[in-house]
Amino acid sequence: MTVTVPTHRNRVTGRKALMALPLVAVLAACEAPLDYDLRGQIGAFNTTKAAQTATASRPKPDAKGLITYPSYQVAVARRGDTLNDVAGRIGLPASELARFNGMKPDDPLRQGEIIALPRRAPGTATSGGVDIASLAGDAIDSAPSTTPSAASTVSTTPLAPQPTASKPQVQSGPEPVRHKVKRGETAYTVSRLYQVPVKSLAEWNGLGSDFAIREGQFLLIPLKDRPAPRKEASAVVVPAAATVTAPGEGTNTPLPPSATKPLPQETVAPAAQAPKALPKVEVPTPTRSSSAAMGFPVKGKIIRTYSKGKNDGIDIAGAAGAPVQAADGGTVAAITKDSNNIPIIVIRHDAKLLTVYANVDKIEVNKGDTVSRGQTIAALRDGPAAYVHFEVRNGFESVDPLPYLQ
Repeated sequence: MTVTVPTHRNRVTGRKALMALPLVAVLAACEAPLDYDLRGQIGAFNTTKAAQTATASRPKPDAKGLITYPSYQVAVARRGDTLNDVAGRIGLPASELARFNGMKPDDPLRQGEIIALPRRAPGTATSGGVDIASLAGDAIDSAPSTTPSAASTVSTTPLAPQPTASKPQVQSGPEPVRHKVKRGETAYTVSRLYQVPVKSLAEWNGLGSDFAIREGQFLLIPLKDRPAPRKEASAVVVPAAATVTAPGEGTNTPLPPSATKPLPQETVAPAAQAPKALPKVEVPTPTRSSSAAMGFPVKGKIIRTYSKGKNDGIDIAGAAGAPVQAADGGTVAAITKDSNNIPIIVIRHDAKLLTVYANVDKIEVNKGDTVSRGQTIAALRDGPAAYVHFEVRNGFESVDPLPYLQ
């Protein structure tokens, strides 16, 4: 009998072969492709949080550097821009743009930095309606600060037609939140507040490498990148085998109660007392209080309510030719026209409070005239669309007119 003594080399080779056997067995048993998603499978390494906080890319601006959403617009700065350059490119006053963003007109901007717009840029109406902020804003800026004497002559001044506003490309899908930076906030606190990566926040808003932000700055919060949900395979319901019976067999039809014996005689006793009649409640008819801050410009029915960014006022229908009255005393700050050559009247009541009357005709006041509450300033246009579009604005921001009228 031959005895083979294992050498050191043979022992090492055998150990390696034994260690490789489980791996070979596992690989041989796999019939499906390998899953390379190793989240939660290798120790503490986990990419779930990174996948959940992934954000989409910021939309590309148009030729003027504008990104337009249904409720607001922002401008994207180019290399070497100052705030004056951005204001000139989009057609808004540099002082107004600087005041809204907490900056100075000469401040330099980084490439890709976001500048929030206090109102729509001129010539970028987002619908076929009236872009009041653009049309009335320029007229208000140039309106006189003093009021003329009460002896001013009332006449109608013909107005030059306005150029037709171009319709910008409005971004589809969800609208990003526009966050205004408060004192003490940093890019990191804002990113934690909205649960977005600070790097994405910096890319969307053109922040510097130090992620510095300033008080009063507007930041666009990146949108989460949500993939389309996977369609789950619908369960196939297999109907049970139906039981086949011979004709005349199966479930018997029950006989009606009166088929075998008559119904029992019942004597129903009258109620002890008649039910009490419910008390009548008088519903008060809503009235327009004279103590309201403003009066209705037209006697009629509200056919469209206020919706921020979609309808910045209310539409009140009335009879064609009905008088349109000033909601409160003030000074006629502007008389202009929209892209359809329809007149618009703007009345200034104090340093910030304004009212706007659109879709009117037969104007009876001039720019600079002093008007009183309830004074007729125009008339409703003839035709089926006899209504006035009425707005109340605190500066250039629209507010709901109903609290002022009730």
